[in-house]
Amino acid sequence: MYLNFAWRYFRAKKSTHAINIIAWVTTGVIAFATCCQILVLSVFNGFEDLVKSLYSSFYADMKIVPANGKTFVLTPQKITELSSNTSVDYLSLIVEEKALIQNGESQTILQLKGVDHNYKYVCGISANIKKGKYDLGNAENPFLIVGAGLQNAAGISMNEALGPERLAVILPKTNNSSNDPLETLSEGIISPSGVFSIQQDFDNAYAITNIDFVKQQMGMRDNTFSAAEIKLKPAVNDKDTKAALTKILGDRFIIKNRYEQNSNLYNTMKTEKWAIYLVLTLILIIAAFNMISALSMLVLEKKQDIAILNSMGATFGQIRNIFLAEGLLLGIIGTVIGIILAATISLLQIHFKFIKIEGGSFLVDYFPVKAIATDYLLVTFTSLVIVVIASWIPSIKAARHKSTLA
Repeated sequence: MYLNFAWRYFRAKKSTHAINIIAWVTTGVIAFATCCQILVLSVFNGFEDLVKSLYSSFYADMKIVPANGKTFVLTPQKITELSSNTSVDYLSLIVEEKALIQNGESQTILQLKGVDHNYKYVCGISANIKKGKYDLGNAENPFLIVGAGLQNAAGISMNEALGPERLAVILPKTNNSSNDPLETLSEGIISPSGVFSIQQDFDNAYAITNIDFVKQQMGMRDNTFSAAEIKLKPAVNDKDTKAALTKILGDRFIIKNRYEQNSNLYNTMKTEKWAIYLVLTLILIIAAFNMISALSMLVLEKKQDIAILNSMGATFGQIRNIFLAEGLLLGIIGTVIGIILAATISLLQIHFKFIKIEGGSFLVDYFPVKAIATDYLLVTFTSLVIVVIASWIPSIKAARHKSTLA
Protein backbone atom coordinates (compact mmCIF):
# COMPACT_ATOMS: atom_id res chain seq x y z
CA MET A 1 0.00 0.00 0.00
CA TYR A 2 2.73 2.46 1.00
CA LEU A 3 4.75 1.90 -2.16
CA ASN A 4 1.55 2.29 -4.21
CA PHE A 5 0.98 5.75 -2.71
CA ALA A 6 4.68 6.57 -3.16
CA TRP A 7 4.62 5.52 -6.83
CA ARG A 8 1.53 7.65 -7.51
CA TYR A 9 3.14 10.67 -5.86
CA PHE A 10 6.35 10.07 -7.78
CA ARG A 11 4.59 9.92 -11.18
CA ALA A 12 2.04 12.66 -10.53
CA LYS A 13 2.58 16.15 -11.87
CA LYS A 14 3.42 18.57 -9.10
CA SER A 15 1.92 22.03 -8.84
CA THR A 16 5.40 23.37 -8.31
CA HIS A 17 7.69 22.21 -11.11
CA ALA A 18 10.73 22.58 -8.82
CA ILE A 19 9.60 19.54 -6.84
CA ASN A 20 9.92 17.35 -9.94
CA ILE A 21 13.33 18.80 -10.72
CA ILE A 22 14.63 18.30 -7.18
CA ALA A 23 13.29 14.72 -7.10
CA TRP A 24 15.02 13.80 -10.35
CA VAL A 25 18.22 15.59 -9.34
CA THR A 26 18.18 13.61 -6.08
CA THR A 27 17.72 10.35 -7.99
CA GLY A 28 20.53 11.29 -10.37
CA VAL A 29 22.96 12.17 -7.58
CA ILE A 30 22.21 8.87 -5.81
CA ALA A 31 22.78 6.99 -9.09
CA PHE A 32 26.05 8.86 -9.72
CA ALA A 33 27.38 8.31 -6.19
CA THR A 34 26.40 4.63 -6.22
CA CYS A 35 28.02 4.11 -9.61
CA CYS A 36 31.23 5.88 -8.50
CA GLN A 37 31.47 3.89 -5.27
CA ILE A 38 31.12 0.55 -7.04
CA LEU A 39 33.57 1.51 -9.79
CA VAL A 40 36.20 2.77 -7.33
CA LEU A 41 35.92 -0.36 -5.18
CA SER A 42 36.12 -2.55 -8.31
CA VAL A 43 39.25 -0.72 -9.54
CA PHE A 44 40.87 -1.10 -6.10
CA ASN A 45 40.02 -4.81 -6.24
CA GLY A 46 41.64 -5.01 -9.66
CA PHE A 47 44.83 -3.29 -8.51
CA GLU A 48 44.89 -5.43 -5.36
CA ASP A 49 44.73 -8.60 -7.45
CA LEU A 50 47.45 -7.26 -9.74
CA VAL A 51 49.77 -6.45 -6.83
CA LYS A 52 49.05 -9.81 -5.17
CA SER A 53 49.89 -11.65 -8.38
CA LEU A 54 53.20 -9.77 -8.64
CA TYR A 55 54.11 -10.37 -5.02
CA SER A 56 53.06 -14.02 -5.19
CA SER A 57 55.68 -14.48 -7.89
CA PHE A 58 58.35 -13.63 -5.31
CA TYR A 59 56.92 -14.55 -1.91
CA ALA A 60 56.13 -18.13 -0.94
CA ASP A 61 52.83 -19.35 0.50
CA MET A 62 54.52 -19.61 3.89
CA LYS A 63 57.86 -18.55 5.30
CA ILE A 64 59.65 -19.81 8.42
CA VAL A 65 61.98 -17.32 10.12
CA PRO A 66 63.77 -17.35 13.49
CA ALA A 67 61.94 -15.82 16.45
CA ASN A 68 65.25 -14.25 17.53
CA GLY A 69 68.40 -13.44 15.58
CA LYS A 70 69.08 -13.85 11.89
CA THR A 71 69.60 -17.61 11.63
CA PHE A 72 68.29 -20.87 13.05
CA VAL A 73 69.31 -24.51 13.11
CA LEU A 74 67.01 -26.95 11.35
CA THR A 75 67.98 -30.59 11.75
CA PRO A 76 67.48 -33.14 8.96
CA GLN A 77 64.78 -34.76 11.10
CA LYS A 78 62.80 -31.51 11.32
CA ILE A 79 63.27 -30.89 7.60
CA THR A 80 61.86 -34.35 6.87
CA GLU A 81 58.90 -33.75 9.18
CA LEU A 82 58.12 -30.45 7.51
CA SER A 83 58.46 -31.84 3.98
CA SER A 84 56.27 -34.84 4.76
CA ASN A 85 53.40 -32.75 6.12
CA THR A 86 50.28 -33.46 4.07
CA SER A 87 49.76 -29.75 3.31
CA VAL A 88 53.32 -29.06 2.14
CA ASP A 89 54.08 -29.42 -1.56
CA TYR A 90 57.68 -28.13 -1.61
CA LEU A 91 60.11 -26.89 1.05
CA SER A 92 63.07 -24.67 0.14
CA LEU A 93 65.89 -23.76 2.53
CA ILE A 94 67.25 -20.23 2.32
CA VAL A 95 70.31 -18.28 3.43
CA GLU A 96 69.81 -14.55 2.92
CA GLU A 97 72.27 -11.75 3.60
CA LYS A 98 73.21 -8.28 2.38
CA ALA A 99 76.14 -8.39 -0.01
CA LEU A 100 78.25 -6.10 -2.16
CA ILE A 101 78.57 -6.94 -5.83
CA GLN A 102 81.48 -5.48 -7.77
CA ASN A 103 81.65 -5.32 -11.54
CA GLY A 104 84.84 -3.55 -12.52
CA GLU A 105 84.58 -0.06 -11.02
CA SER A 106 80.87 -0.43 -10.32
CA GLN A 107 79.76 -1.47 -6.83
CA THR A 108 76.18 -2.18 -5.76
CA ILE A 109 74.67 -3.37 -2.47
CA LEU A 110 72.04 -6.07 -2.83
CA GLN A 111 70.06 -8.66 -0.92
CA LEU A 112 71.58 -12.01 -1.81
CA LYS A 113 69.47 -15.16 -1.45
CA GLY A 114 71.16 -18.51 -1.45
CA VAL A 115 68.53 -21.11 -2.31
CA ASP A 116 68.32 -24.85 -2.86
CA HIS A 117 67.02 -26.77 -5.89
CA ASN A 118 63.38 -26.62 -4.65
CA TYR A 119 63.25 -22.83 -4.80
CA LYS A 120 62.06 -22.69 -8.40
CA TYR A 121 58.97 -24.68 -7.35
CA VAL A 122 58.27 -22.50 -4.30
CA CYS A 123 58.24 -19.09 -6.00
CA GLY A 124 57.71 -17.81 -9.52
CA ILE A 125 61.10 -16.32 -10.32
CA SER A 126 61.97 -19.08 -12.79
CA ALA A 127 58.86 -18.13 -14.79
CA ASN A 128 59.90 -14.44 -14.87
CA ILE A 129 63.37 -14.77 -16.39
CA LYS A 130 63.63 -12.09 -19.09
CA LYS A 131 67.22 -12.70 -20.16
CA GLY A 132 69.44 -15.76 -19.87
CA LYS A 133 68.18 -18.79 -17.97
CA TYR A 134 67.43 -20.06 -14.48
CA ASP A 135 70.77 -21.60 -13.49
CA LEU A 136 72.26 -21.22 -9.99
CA GLY A 137 75.31 -23.42 -10.49
CA ASN A 138 77.02 -25.00 -7.47
CA ALA A 139 79.52 -24.05 -4.77
CA GLU A 140 82.53 -24.47 -7.08
CA ASN A 141 80.95 -22.89 -10.16
CA PRO A 142 78.26 -20.49 -8.93
CA PHE A 143 75.86 -18.52 -11.09
CA LEU A 144 73.82 -15.45 -10.20
CA ILE A 145 70.32 -14.44 -11.25
CA VAL A 146 69.81 -10.70 -10.74
CA GLY A 147 66.84 -8.37 -10.84
CA ALA A 148 66.49 -6.13 -13.87
CA GLY A 149 67.13 -3.02 -11.77
CA LEU A 150 70.31 -4.48 -10.32
CA GLN A 151 71.51 -5.43 -13.76
CA ASN A 152 71.30 -1.81 -14.83
CA ALA A 153 72.78 -0.47 -11.58
CA ALA A 154 75.77 -2.79 -11.71
CA GLY A 155 76.22 -2.59 -15.48
CA ILE A 156 75.97 -6.36 -15.91
CA SER A 157 76.07 -7.49 -19.53
CA MET A 158 74.11 -10.55 -20.65
CA ASN A 159 75.61 -10.67 -24.13
CA GLU A 160 76.24 -14.36 -24.87
CA ALA A 161 78.66 -13.49 -27.66
CA LEU A 162 81.01 -11.85 -25.14
CA GLY A 163 80.78 -14.72 -22.67
CA PRO A 164 79.70 -14.51 -19.02
CA GLU A 165 81.09 -11.69 -16.91
CA ARG A 166 82.93 -12.43 -13.70
CA LEU A 167 81.58 -10.53 -10.72
CA ALA A 168 83.00 -10.23 -7.22
CA VAL A 169 80.56 -10.87 -4.38
CA ILE A 170 81.59 -9.69 -0.91
CA LEU A 171 79.77 -11.22 2.08
CA PRO A 172 80.20 -11.00 5.88
CA LYS A 173 81.62 -14.06 7.60
CA THR A 174 79.77 -15.57 10.54
CA ASN A 175 81.48 -16.71 13.76
CA ASN A 176 84.54 -14.57 13.09
CA SER A 177 85.90 -12.61 16.05
CA SER A 178 88.92 -11.11 14.30
CA ASN A 179 89.72 -7.44 14.97
CA ASP A 180 90.80 -7.01 11.36
CA PRO A 181 87.76 -5.81 9.33
CA LEU A 182 89.10 -7.51 6.22
CA GLU A 183 89.12 -10.87 8.02
CA THR A 184 85.36 -10.54 8.66
CA LEU A 185 84.58 -10.41 4.93
CA SER A 186 84.83 -12.97 2.19
CA GLU A 187 85.07 -12.42 -1.53
CA GLY A 188 83.82 -14.89 -4.11
CA ILE A 189 83.71 -14.87 -7.89
CA ILE A 190 80.40 -15.49 -9.59
CA SER A 191 78.98 -15.23 -13.11
CA PRO A 192 75.52 -13.95 -14.06
CA SER A 193 73.24 -16.47 -15.74
CA GLY A 194 69.90 -14.69 -15.90
CA VAL A 195 67.84 -11.57 -15.23
CA PHE A 196 64.36 -11.62 -13.70
CA SER A 197 61.73 -8.91 -13.80
CA ILE A 198 58.75 -9.03 -11.42
CA GLN A 199 58.25 -5.74 -9.63
CA GLN A 200 60.50 -2.75 -9.03
CA ASP A 201 60.97 -3.42 -5.29
CA PHE A 202 62.39 -6.87 -6.05
CA ASP A 203 64.13 -6.06 -9.33
CA ASN A 204 66.21 -3.32 -7.69
CA ALA A 205 67.20 -5.23 -4.57
CA TYR A 206 67.51 -9.00 -5.01
CA ALA A 207 69.87 -11.49 -6.57
CA ILE A 208 69.74 -15.28 -6.26
CA THR A 209 72.40 -17.97 -6.26
CA ASN A 210 72.83 -21.45 -4.84
CA ILE A 211 72.81 -21.93 -1.08
CA ASP A 212 76.06 -23.91 -0.94
CA PHE A 213 78.08 -21.03 -2.37
CA VAL A 214 76.63 -18.51 0.11
CA LYS A 215 77.14 -20.81 3.11
CA GLN A 216 80.69 -21.54 2.02
CA GLN A 217 81.54 -17.84 1.65
CA MET A 218 79.97 -16.94 4.99
CA GLY A 219 81.45 -19.92 6.82
CA MET A 220 78.07 -21.06 8.09
CA ARG A 221 77.69 -24.33 9.98
CA ASP A 222 75.72 -27.28 8.66
CA ASN A 223 71.94 -27.15 9.17
CA THR A 224 72.05 -23.37 9.72
CA PHE A 225 69.66 -21.28 7.63
CA SER A 226 68.08 -17.83 7.49
CA ALA A 227 64.64 -18.99 6.43
CA ALA A 228 62.61 -21.79 4.91
CA GLU A 229 59.96 -21.10 2.29
CA ILE A 230 57.03 -23.41 1.63
CA LYS A 231 54.66 -23.97 -1.26
CA LEU A 232 51.37 -25.41 -0.07
CA LYS A 233 49.24 -27.90 -1.88
CA PRO A 234 46.09 -26.52 -3.53
CA ALA A 235 43.01 -25.81 -1.39
CA VAL A 236 44.66 -26.35 1.99
CA ASN A 237 43.74 -24.26 5.02
CA ASP A 238 46.43 -21.73 5.99
CA LYS A 239 45.50 -21.67 9.68
CA ASP A 240 45.47 -25.44 10.08
CA THR A 241 48.78 -25.78 8.23
CA LYS A 242 50.37 -23.04 10.30
CA ALA A 243 49.23 -24.72 13.53
CA ALA A 244 50.59 -28.10 12.37
CA LEU A 245 53.98 -26.63 11.40
CA THR A 246 54.19 -24.69 14.66
CA LYS A 247 53.65 -27.96 16.52
CA ILE A 248 56.61 -29.47 14.67
CA LEU A 249 58.97 -26.51 15.11
CA GLY A 250 58.07 -25.10 18.53
CA ASP A 251 58.13 -21.49 19.67
CA ARG A 252 61.67 -20.68 18.48
CA PHE A 253 60.32 -20.06 14.99
CA ILE A 254 57.83 -17.67 13.41
CA ILE A 255 55.67 -18.92 10.57
CA LYS A 256 54.21 -16.28 8.26
CA ASN A 257 51.62 -16.76 5.56
CA ARG A 258 51.64 -14.68 2.38
CA TYR A 259 49.54 -11.91 3.95
CA GLU A 260 51.75 -11.67 7.05
CA GLN A 261 54.87 -11.38 4.91
CA ASN A 262 53.36 -8.26 3.30
CA SER A 263 51.01 -7.03 6.01
CA ASN A 264 52.03 -3.36 5.64
CA LEU A 265 51.27 -3.40 1.92
CA TYR A 266 47.91 -5.12 2.25
CA ASN A 267 46.83 -2.95 5.21
CA THR A 268 47.76 0.20 3.29
CA MET A 269 45.77 -0.92 0.26
CA LYS A 270 42.70 -1.69 2.37
CA THR A 271 42.97 1.62 4.21
CA GLU A 272 43.15 3.55 0.94
CA LYS A 273 40.20 1.61 -0.47
CA TRP A 274 37.90 2.34 2.46
CA ALA A 275 39.07 5.94 2.77
CA ILE A 276 37.98 6.58 -0.81
CA TYR A 277 34.72 4.73 -0.12
CA LEU A 278 33.99 7.03 2.83
CA VAL A 279 34.77 10.13 0.76
CA LEU A 280 32.33 9.02 -1.93
CA THR A 281 29.73 8.31 0.74
CA LEU A 282 29.72 12.06 1.36
CA ILE A 283 28.18 12.48 -2.11
CA LEU A 284 25.29 10.30 -0.97
CA ILE A 285 24.92 12.43 2.14
CA ILE A 286 24.73 15.53 -0.08
CA ALA A 287 22.02 13.79 -2.10
CA ALA A 288 20.21 13.18 1.17
CA PHE A 289 19.83 16.94 1.71
CA ASN A 290 18.22 17.21 -1.73
CA MET A 291 15.88 14.41 -0.75
CA ILE A 292 14.86 16.18 2.46
CA SER A 293 14.05 19.28 0.40
CA ALA A 294 12.05 17.36 -2.20
CA LEU A 295 10.02 15.43 0.39
CA SER A 296 9.42 18.50 2.53
CA MET A 297 8.01 20.34 -0.48
CA LEU A 298 5.92 17.29 -1.36
CA VAL A 299 4.49 17.25 2.18
CA LEU A 300 3.39 20.87 1.80
CA GLU A 301 1.79 20.13 -1.56
CA LYS A 302 -0.08 17.08 -0.25
CA LYS A 303 -1.64 18.76 2.79
CA GLN A 304 -5.11 18.09 1.43
CA ASP A 305 -4.33 14.43 0.76
CA ILE A 306 -3.01 14.08 4.31
CA ALA A 307 -6.23 15.57 5.68
CA ILE A 308 -8.34 13.19 3.60
CA LEU A 309 -6.30 10.20 4.75
CA ASN A 310 -6.69 11.39 8.32
CA SER A 311 -10.47 11.63 7.96
CA MET A 312 -10.48 8.08 6.60
CA GLY A 313 -8.75 6.89 9.79
CA ALA A 314 -5.11 6.77 8.75
CA THR A 315 -2.82 6.60 11.76
CA PHE A 316 0.32 8.57 12.56
CA GLY A 317 2.49 5.61 11.50
CA GLN A 318 0.63 5.07 8.22
CA ILE A 319 1.03 8.70 7.12
CA ARG A 320 4.70 8.56 8.10
CA ASN A 321 5.26 5.32 6.19
CA ILE A 322 3.73 6.73 2.99
CA PHE A 323 6.30 9.53 2.79
CA LEU A 324 9.05 7.23 4.05
CA ALA A 325 8.21 4.93 1.15
CA GLU A 326 8.37 7.92 -1.22
CA GLY A 327 11.95 8.62 -0.11
CA LEU A 328 12.83 4.95 -0.28
CA LEU A 329 11.44 4.78 -3.81
CA LEU A 330 13.68 7.65 -4.91
CA GLY A 331 16.65 5.90 -3.30
CA ILE A 332 15.86 2.52 -4.86
CA ILE A 333 15.49 4.00 -8.35
CA GLY A 334 18.76 5.92 -8.00
CA THR A 335 20.62 2.94 -6.54
CA VAL A 336 19.39 0.53 -9.24
CA ILE A 337 20.37 2.95 -12.01
CA GLY A 338 23.81 3.41 -10.39
CA ILE A 339 24.36 -0.35 -10.08
CA ILE A 340 23.37 -0.95 -13.70
CA LEU A 341 25.71 1.81 -14.90
CA ALA A 342 28.60 0.52 -12.76
CA ALA A 343 28.09 -3.08 -13.90
CA THR A 344 27.93 -2.00 -17.55
CA ILE A 345 31.08 0.12 -17.34
CA SER A 346 32.91 -2.65 -15.43
CA LEU A 347 32.03 -5.29 -18.03
CA LEU A 348 33.08 -3.00 -20.88
CA GLN A 349 36.38 -2.23 -19.12
CA ILE A 350 37.07 -5.92 -18.45
CA HIS A 351 36.47 -6.90 -22.07
CA PHE A 352 37.67 -3.84 -24.01
CA LYS A 353 39.98 -2.03 -21.53
CA PHE A 354 38.88 1.30 -22.99
CA ILE A 355 39.81 3.43 -19.93
CA LYS A 356 43.60 3.80 -20.16
CA ILE A 357 46.25 4.83 -17.63
CA GLU A 358 48.23 7.78 -18.90
CA GLY A 359 52.01 7.86 -18.72
CA GLY A 360 52.99 4.42 -19.96
CA SER A 361 55.23 3.66 -16.95
CA PHE A 362 52.88 1.21 -15.24
CA LEU A 363 52.81 -2.57 -15.47
CA VAL A 364 49.47 -2.32 -17.30
CA ASP A 365 48.19 0.50 -19.51
CA TYR A 366 44.56 0.25 -18.37
CA PHE A 367 42.61 0.35 -15.12
CA PRO A 368 42.14 -3.25 -13.92
CA VAL A 369 38.63 -4.02 -12.66
CA LYS A 370 37.33 -6.85 -10.49
CA ALA A 371 33.67 -6.89 -9.50
CA ILE A 372 32.87 -8.45 -6.12
CA ALA A 373 29.30 -9.15 -5.03
CA THR A 374 29.92 -8.00 -1.46
CA ASP A 375 30.91 -4.53 -2.75
CA TYR A 376 27.60 -4.23 -4.58
CA LEU A 377 25.73 -5.31 -1.46
CA LEU A 378 27.68 -2.90 0.75
CA VAL A 379 27.08 0.09 -1.53
CA THR A 380 23.39 -0.79 -1.86
CA PHE A 381 23.03 -1.09 1.91
CA THR A 382 24.87 2.22 2.49
CA SER A 383 22.71 4.03 -0.04
CA LEU A 384 19.43 2.72 1.36
CA VAL A 385 20.41 3.45 4.97
CA ILE A 386 21.22 7.08 4.08
CA VAL A 387 17.97 7.34 2.11
CA VAL A 388 15.89 6.03 5.02
CA ILE A 389 17.55 8.42 7.48
CA ALA A 390 17.04 11.35 5.09
CA SER A 391 13.39 10.41 4.52
CA TRP A 392 12.62 10.10 8.21
CA ILE A 393 12.56 13.86 8.98
CA PRO A 394 10.00 14.95 6.33
CA SER A 395 7.89 11.80 6.89
CA ILE A 396 7.61 12.62 10.61
CA LYS A 397 6.70 16.19 9.68
CA ALA A 398 3.96 14.85 7.37
CA ALA A 399 2.55 12.62 10.11
CA ARG A 400 2.49 15.48 12.61
CA HIS A 401 0.96 17.77 10.02
CA LYS A 402 -1.92 15.32 9.84
CA SER A 403 -2.70 15.79 13.52
CA THR A 404 -2.94 19.59 13.16
CA LEU A 405 -5.55 19.23 10.42
CA ALA A 406 -7.73 16.89 12.41
